[in-house]
Amino acid sequence: MLRKIYFLLILLITSCAPAKQTAPPALITWQDIAAMPTPAYDAQIKYGTEASQFGELRLPAGKGKFPVVVVVHGGCWLSAYNLQYMSHVSEALRKAGYATWNIEFRRVGETGGGWPGTFQDVAAGTDYLRELAKKYPLDLDRVAVIGHSAGGHLALWLAARTNLKQSSPLYSADPLPINGVVTLAGITDLKTYSEAEGSCNSAVEKLIGGSATQFPERYAEASPIELLPLQTPVRLVQGAKDPIVPVSQAESFATKAGNSAEVILLDQAGHFELVAPQSEGWPKIKKALDKLLN
Repeated sequence: MLRKIYFLLILLITSCAPAKQTAPPALITWQDIAAMPTPAYDAQIKYGTEASQFGELRLPAGKGKFPVVVVVHGGCWLSAYNLQYMSHVSEALRKAGYATWNIEFRRVGETGGGWPGTFQDVAAGTDYLRELAKKYPLDLDRVAVIGHSAGGHLALWLAARTNLKQSSPLYSADPLPINGVVTLAGITDLKTYSEAEGSCNSAVEKLIGGSATQFPERYAEASPIELLPLQTPVRLVQGAKDPIVPVSQAESFATKAGNSAEVILLDQAGHFELVAPQSEGWPKIKKALDKLLN
């Protein structure tokens, strides 16, 4: 009888013991992305005469015509970072049936980078698709832009530049039409972002040439939230655990933009899961792009 009571007590204690907690998976880091093997491109093509004015074109198998995704890399707009880390996104989209045009451009820290050269290069690189379409099977009636972090800012700006005045140094007379934009942790509001503390925030003033107090007109022409409304649908993908770009950047833009913008929040993602095609959130990113172009 005592032995039976003993075993019942053991069973009761075991059943009431707290379950062992499983540690959440570690967030993907910049180092993880940088260490991945770089996939090959089909052609590296210059769109201008400067060293950083080129792009990498990747084409799906088959004859086309293929819908096109312009890929814009981040890295705080600084010359220390280049287009290489977005090659994985470019290759994943190529395998999914999209032609990808991963563009490089002059950044802060090199001659001509910053205001206005960075913006002029991204615009020229995107518009150069018209030249590429003369040689390659590209469907310019289906063009989207995807950008990460600072590149997300530039991707949004590409859609917003149609609202610029002709007097702006960033103005283009005939911008290539864009069907949609997907930002991956994109910076939408340069002024508020520059006022916060963080690893990338101080780079805003380097990009623009000074503060919003010094150059309010530049911020008005460079910040996507200041160039609303957009005629282009936008999907703002954001990691809930992002330590570099807060969720508020996406939410404030979507609130002001209205029905043209939608926030896609990935609960378990940080900053670099969004550019890792092996991550759990990648199918949602691809689905958002598919809906914009198909």
